[in-house]
Amino acid sequence: MSRVYNFSAGPAVLPEEVLREAAEEMLDYKGTGMSVMEMSHRSKAFEDIITAAEQDLRDLLNIPENYKVMFLQGGASMQFAMLPMNLMKNGVADYIVTGQWAKKAYSEAQKYGKANKIASSEDQTFSYIPDCSDLPVSEDADYVYICENNTIYGTKFKTLPNTKGKPLVADVSSCFLSEPMDVEKYGVIYGGVQKNIGPAGVVIVIMREDLIPDSVDAKVPTMLQYKTHADAKSLYNTPPAYGIYICGKVFQWLKNMGGLSVMKQRNEEKAALLYDFLDSSQLFQGTVVKKDRSLMNVPFVTGDADLDAKFVKEAAAAGLVNLKGHRTVGGMRASIYNAMPIEGVKKLVEFMKTFEAENA
Repeated sequence: MSRVYNFSAGPAVLPEEVLREAAEEMLDYKGTGMSVMEMSHRSKAFEDIITAAEQDLRDLLNIPENYKVMFLQGGASMQFAMLPMNLMKNGVADYIVTGQWAKKAYSEAQKYGKANKIASSEDQTFSYIPDCSDLPVSEDADYVYICENNTIYGTKFKTLPNTKGKPLVADVSSCFLSEPMDVEKYGVIYGGVQKNIGPAGVVIVIMREDLIPDSVDAKVPTMLQYKTHADAKSLYNTPPAYGIYICGKVFQWLKNMGGLSVMKQRNEEKAALLYDFLDSSQLFQGTVVKKDRSLMNVPFVTGDADLDAKFVKEAAAAGLVNLKGHRTVGGMRASIYNAMPIEGVKKLVEFMKTFEAENA
């Protein structure tokens, strides 16, 4: 069977070149006579893999020396708890709630201290990003939290919030490495890799060194302390070794493609194809305020649940899979991450035009 165009929000499409390389190395990684899946995380071969992966990530994002990079487990959802456990020194944090994941992070933070919701777009089903230029940031807040790209609702912060000097913590799971970022504007950047970088099982945390506490509440488990992982260079315990290996391959692929400025251009081109069609369509409508549209996740509807279901079913039969919207919003969603080729988006738009002609 030929490969489909996979529009899944995550786990999601990976670059074909990466999958082919991994397949070639599956039984014998660089003359070791074994797969990376079988390899000790204490071996020289794996040490080289994780060291190169970190350096390539640092190169791609121009990560300054005073930021630590950690390859962790537990997904982005584990970070919802780890962040307040480690960073709530004053016991206060401010949250900007622009979707389901920020809402869950905010809810989790309430277990560890005082979490303040200082802005939200819930009043309009998270279809926009609120104005964050002058928010009531708490004087004693330890950090201000955002989910930068909202996978479910298809919104993206185009301008970072004014945190009034407080460290910005950003969940970037679904826009990670889709465009250049100024790392120094953040205290913490983190993301589950299964959307835009690698296989499920790895979460990458980029944290400014001065934010990593030397000591935390004695009740915080050793495994949930950032210092544990920063000091051990992500090798305190057995890491998600194969996942890190694939991430490293994706970092190399991104470098070979020309880096993040090139990816941004490609992603803008793909998104424009789809949004331009949605804006001209009589049948399909986008669900997000134009200025806040994500380049990565594009939700759309026909306004008729039965027609939406028909579309998803017929698209899948045409090799355009995983277009069903998240269960909380319905409709459709096309996730067009870095590894989705422009041909896939062209095929989707062609299919939508045909479907519209047949079902108008």
